[in-house]
Amino acid sequence: MPVPWFLLSLALGRSPVVLSLERLVGPQDATHCSPGLSCHLWDSDILCLPGDIVPAPGPVLAPTHLQTELVLRCQKETDCDLCLRVAVHLAVHGHWEEPEDEEKFGGAADSGVEEPRNASLQAQVVLSFQAYPTARCVLLEVQVPAALVQFGQSVGSVVYDCFEAALGSEVRIWSYTQPRYEKELNHTQQLPALPWLNVSADGDNVHLVLNVSEEQHFGLSLYWNQVQGPPKPRWHKNLTGPQIITLNHTDLVPCLCIQVWPLEPDSVRTNICPFREDPRAHRNLWQAARLRLLTLQSWLLDAPCWLPAEAALCWRAPGGDPCQPLVPPLSWENVTVDQVNSSEKLQLQECLWADSLGPLKDDVLLLETRGPQDNRSLCALEPSGCTSLPSKASTRAARLGEYLLQDLQSGQCLQLWDDDLGALWACPTDKYIHKRWALVWLACLLFAAALSLILLLKKDHAKGWLRLLKQDVRSGAAARGRAALLLYSADDSGFERLVGALASALCQLPLRVAVDLWSRRELSAQGPVAWFHAQRRQTLQEGGVVVLLFSPGAVALCSEWLQDGVSGPGAHGPHDAFRASLSCVLPDFLQGRAPGSYVGACFDRLLHPDAVPALFRTVPVFTLPSQLPDFLGALQQPRAPRSGRLQERAEQVSRALQPALDSYFHPPGTPAPGRGVGPGAGDGT
Repeated sequence: MPVPWFLLSLALGRSPVVLSLERLVGPQDATHCSPGLSCHLWDSDILCLPGDIVPAPGPVLAPTHLQTELVLRCQKETDCDLCLRVAVHLAVHGHWEEPEDEEKFGGAADSGVEEPRNASLQAQVVLSFQAYPTARCVLLEVQVPAALVQFGQSVGSVVYDCFEAALGSEVRIWSYTQPRYEKELNHTQQLPALPWLNVSADGDNVHLVLNVSEEQHFGLSLYWNQVQGPPKPRWHKNLTGPQIITLNHTDLVPCLCIQVWPLEPDSVRTNICPFREDPRAHRNLWQAARLRLLTLQSWLLDAPCWLPAEAALCWRAPGGDPCQPLVPPLSWENVTVDQVNSSEKLQLQECLWADSLGPLKDDVLLLETRGPQDNRSLCALEPSGCTSLPSKASTRAARLGEYLLQDLQSGQCLQLWDDDLGALWACPTDKYIHKRWALVWLACLLFAAALSLILLLKKDHAKGWLRLLKQDVRSGAAARGRAALLLYSADDSGFERLVGALASALCQLPLRVAVDLWSRRELSAQGPVAWFHAQRRQTLQEGGVVVLLFSPGAVALCSEWLQDGVSGPGAHGPHDAFRASLSCVLPDFLQGRAPGSYVGACFDRLLHPDAVPALFRTVPVFTLPSQLPDFLGALQQPRAPRSGRLQERAEQVSRALQPALDSYFHPPGTPAPGRGVGPGAGDGT
């Protein structure tokens, strides 16, 4: 549908340069080329299938540069479409291969060989256009006479008129030949946008300001623009202008684009992608990115947008930090990895094999490197480096080197990776540790028997000593307390204050509470994924408990994960560990490891326990503060006796929690803070 002239004037500006844009009359596409060249445009579009790069049989024409120009295609004097003219500059690449007879005898073996060198060159040049929501490919046939064929020199250009695109849209252009001898050229052209769509910032929020006339009906759509494949729609709504739409800053990613159009037949759609360079959008992109293990030797990096990143395989000793690169390194191309770097900064680190290989074991990683003539060498990865095997060093791997090599040859080691450059093996060492310590345990048993005999001889003194020892152990355990990791979804700032009050109240009891609110510096330095993995491992290894504090936001996020395994944008703060924790929490529940190690809780008046997904109700879920005594009882050591002071402690926690509850739940008639999320929370003006 042609655009009225006054709209083009608004978008392009009233200047002599703009008003002098070349006008094309008629709906037909056309092509023309430099003097001396001949060119022809195919009558219909073709399929956009670049194909693989193939070797050139000799000199070929190849696109070297793309040049664009805005023109107007007009149906009437004042009704025109904005159109993109593309010029493809061509050059001769490649060379004739010398015949073997000519190289051998220093002359031409056959006079017929010279004829192709004096012939003209032909090429089929493809132009591919993509501008959401349309895409098309056209084919240009070009012929260059022999007189213009000079190796490595430009022969001219072919011009295509023209590709129609909407105001404000982003047009991506690719050019290559059929067959394809070189990597395709690409160019991105941003067309001018209408001035009634603006983006402004207000603190952590982003406002989309649509200054359209009153009673004007229009559609608004948010989508993720993809480098490959169709765009992914995120949100759509029909509105009446004018409008101010508010976006949460956590929804921003670099590929988030906005499309606006009047609700009229064949209306022009305006597209803008304003967050490409926004630092918050790039931070959100990495927080949403996840590494997913497909098989033992294949992985998938899930992210809303295309990510320029480098992946590397690394290893980490139990309890060690950070992950260390393999020395010598394996090939990083198509390699199974657990850390991703962008701009030389570590952005994402995950142990992808943790769930598939079971609990952490005290194994030794053997790195096999392969050289020419089937030469291979083995070394064992240790914090000090890679110890060659066999070795006379004093390290643990060197002492076990002979046994490790025997296990590798007998097939008792698990192969984690294999490629042309080398392989990675995990060899168990527990049986050798048991042999080494057998004599030590025997000596300890003999010493214990002798000590028991002495104590029996001095029975009265032994009773008093044992009584004192028992009291010291109880007092020490009570002082140290059980570890508790508190996980929650940061729905809003008021809910975070409520969680902080609960954590502080629990710290007054014999509990050691860990919560991301108190570890913001470590969380920022390590990232939510690495921080949660370390806290969860330490808590469970110490016999602690993980507390899942459910809220409407947490339930929504859990439901999304259970449906498709991907977390969508929502009201989650930049330090929210709950999103990062689900990738490790869900396997514990799915494999039945959660009972005894996990406890659920929610606040009265905020969420009913029945709203918690059924998978998470396989562990006790308590409502607070009405079920505080039972909740505190579940946080005690599994074998600890029920204390008569449990009710007293529950009242103590309830008193500490009540001011935070009163400030969060407003009196009737007053709306609770922070309940609007995403584009649906925008204000109409």
